[in-house]
Amino acid sequence: MKIIHDTIRFVKEKLQNAEGGHDWFHIERVYKNALLIAEEEECDLTVVKLAALLHDIADSKFHNGDETIGPQIAREFLESQKVSEVIISHVIAIIENISFKGGNFEKNFHSKELEIVQDADRLDAIGAIGIARTFNYGGFKNRPLYDPNIQPNLNMNKDEYKNSEAPTLNHFYEKLLLLKDKMNTETGKKIAQKRHDFMITFLSQFYAEWDGEV
Repeated sequence: MKIIHDTIRFVKEKLQNAEGGHDWFHIERVYKNALLIAEEEECDLTVVKLAALLHDIADSKFHNGDETIGPQIAREFLESQKVSEVIISHVIAIIENISFKGGNFEKNFHSKELEIVQDADRLDAIGAIGIARTFNYGGFKNRPLYDPNIQPNLNMNKDEYKNSEAPTLNHFYEKLLLLKDKMNTETGKKIAQKRHDFMITFLSQFYAEWDGEV
């Protein structure tokens, strides 16, 4: 489908200098996850594909917290490609509601397509790649790996979560370990469990090495 091909090319160009955890390869993995999940769900596959490809076209973390830039860029691109307003509106609604935002964010939009793309995105935040992305971003922000004196904050609101400068390991407790139970689809839940278990093993090894036990 030409629109998918053109969207891939557009996203690759826009993200060619992106931070390693939010670059084209992240988008590609989410896209593949979304296609895998969509095989088991009744959905509008075009919406799923476009939303997966455009969901991080301008992540607010890299735009001073501005959450309007990504949807705006996505809309302008889709309009330039003469995509129908029905599809555009659905894709934009997914982009606006996909983010974790501290886990206390109440979605104001619901659709099967959102559930699929959200699961696909969250799967890339956990497991081996999730661990790699977390520490890559922590290094990008010059955060300490771990500080035993700084406890995870499990009750952050959206703004506190967005502005947190806590050690990287805290992010496991503030987000990553919570995602397994926030999956929407059965396929997402199955994959998430395996990746969740891997993170538990990693943390056990991390603490053992930190304490000089192994």
